[in-house]
Amino acid sequence: MAQPGNVLNFSGHLHLRSRLVLSILSGKAVKIDHIRSEDKNPGLRDYEVSLLRLLERITNGTVIEISVTGTALLLKPGVIAGGPVTHDCPLSRSIGYFLEPVIMLAPFSKRPLQLTLRGITSDDRDLSVDLIRTVTLPQLQAFGVSDGLELRIRKRGSPPLGGGEVQLICPIVKELKTLNFVERGKIKRIRGISHAVRVNPQFSNRMIEAARSVLNRYIPDIYLYSDVYKGEDSGKSPGYGLSILSESTTGAMHCAEALSQPGVAPEDIALLATRALLQEVQRGGCVDSHHQTLVLLFMVLGSEDVGRCRMGEPTARTIQFLRDVKMAFGTTFKIVPAEKSDPASTELVYSCYGVGYVNANRTLS
Repeated sequence: MAQPGNVLNFSGHLHLRSRLVLSILSGKAVKIDHIRSEDKNPGLRDYEVSLLRLLERITNGTVIEISVTGTALLLKPGVIAGGPVTHDCPLSRSIGYFLEPVIMLAPFSKRPLQLTLRGITSDDRDLSVDLIRTVTLPQLQAFGVSDGLELRIRKRGSPPLGGGEVQLICPIVKELKTLNFVERGKIKRIRGISHAVRVNPQFSNRMIEAARSVLNRYIPDIYLYSDVYKGEDSGKSPGYGLSILSESTTGAMHCAEALSQPGVAPEDIALLATRALLQEVQRGGCVDSHHQTLVLLFMVLGSEDVGRCRMGEPTARTIQFLRDVKMAFGTTFKIVPAEKSDPASTELVYSCYGVGYVNANRTLS
């Protein structure tokens, strides 16, 4: 039972996922009120309730109380249990919305997590399962979470009807390694996945050609993979998209993607994705803006030593996350310019002292 002093109090629906994660990891209950209380349709949305149910299933002993109007919730965290879990995601958000918070928790489970999620595999609001597989999971390897870490895309599902299915297999660790990642290196290769479901397979090749027309000016080592699913594995709705990432000589990764929109040609979708990638690279740092919160959280949880990472300017989400981390763990970051000799550089070095978080849940083999 959480003591009154051990309750994290927040207001509003923004940053709900990261606050639930911080509650479960810190062992402190979280109370969130005024959730869309001024809205015409007040309270939690269906995908937020679905996320709460998923967290309830991958943990043991978690108690969730939601007010009658849905505008307030209280979560008393239990133990992260892991094991095999299957969950159907609502069609209002993609699978990426659910995977991001789960990936933050999974390494600290009692048993390795085998999570199967069904729903939409990529939309324009959350990271697609392609980028989570190719960029998010390699970020975990820098912290020592690697053996057996895998994301399998069994079926693709485009909005609005979905029909996709993915499986996440995540090993458990005793504790995380300390990160020291301040050399961004030079971009050495660009990789990408162009997917098309229930449309002409040629759409995939058209996106690849258009992306190459831009990227070939910068670097020769480009490999864009065409991923066309057929029949039952292609979900219930037509759609296509391009997910691309760049990797540097030191292993720094930046990613971007664009997905099909009504009346927009595949070539234009590819150009949107490539320009977004070039903007991410321009922001600099060793970690892109999509993964700032994940890396900062694992730096806080790292062994009792100073962790350092070079990143671009913090996003609004990252700034709020740093405030929430201070409430949950009492950890503050030292943030200094990375290039003192270059006033035009917006890169920063984030450093903090790890709390030495030990996975006390794990079963000793």
